[in-house]
Amino acid sequence: MIESAKGITGLKGALRYVRAYRDNIFVLKLGGEVLGDGDALDHVAAQIALLSSLGIKLVVVHGGGPQATALSRRLGVEPRMVNGRRVTDDAALEVAKMVYAGSLNVDLLAALRNHEVQAVGLSGVDADLIAAHQRPPVAVTVNGGPPEMVDFGHVGDVDAVDPRVLHTLLAARFVPVVASLAGDRDGRVYNVNGDTVAEALAVALKAQKLIFLTGAPGVLRDHNDPSTLVTFADPEELGAMMANGTVAGGMLPKVEACIRAATNGVERTHIIGGKTTDALLLEVFTGTGCGTMIVGRKEKAAYIDVDLAT
Repeated sequence: MIESAKGITGLKGALRYVRAYRDNIFVLKLGGEVLGDGDALDHVAAQIALLSSLGIKLVVVHGGGPQATALSRRLGVEPRMVNGRRVTDDAALEVAKMVYAGSLNVDLLAALRNHEVQAVGLSGVDADLIAAHQRPPVAVTVNGGPPEMVDFGHVGDVDAVDPRVLHTLLAARFVPVVASLAGDRDGRVYNVNGDTVAEALAVALKAQKLIFLTGAPGVLRDHNDPSTLVTFADPEELGAMMANGTVAGGMLPKVEACIRAATNGVERTHIIGGKTTDALLLEVFTGTGCGTMIVGRKEKAAYIDVDLAT
């Protein structure tokens, strides 16, 4: 009886969030660590099914870096990463197409179908969803050393997003599942960082939330100590953490994407642990959440004031 009462209380507490989020758009980015863990993927798919059943419009973006690395190595090619971003030569591009738009996209669709979610697989190449150009060689500071010129190969920088196909699918209550590839007018395909894709789609769709589900619990001040989780942060605070090296490696593009989204119309952005039990639901339906929320200073203050008052 006590447990049942707690469950009812929890439902009542979540009601204000359900009302606020119904018919709004959330963009969810699933990292390769989550996709590579069958149990975690199934659990995330179940949470997505619940959010969808409550009338929240969801767009799922996925990466697949670990899987692309594993396939590259099986093919005898050692991948090269610079500041969390993959250098994509001809062979690496073929791997990206096979992994991102192929096996991982299908596996994610199957996991969602298992929970009765009607999902549609896409890449940024479909319906001119994401237009990109090839990134020119750029000077990059690696691990605090002097800048060096890096040619990222077939890596694309986003020029524009045409979200019409996503709006069409969302209006019909389908869940688009987007692999992180893009194209240009000449038919060239580019590997685009999945975090950047998620950010670009969230901004173009005027999403209420952009949520990254990663292998880490969120942004940590000490990478080896989960108790140092940064619960709330604004761009200025995170800028200082990036400058002193606290935010680095694979977390860097996620934080950068959250900052850009938060300053370009996305109300709230989040980085949470995709393998943590019910992490997505806790982050969405509770005031305390379970990961890192990245917002502008004004939104951060308003959020804290509202939740302290309730």
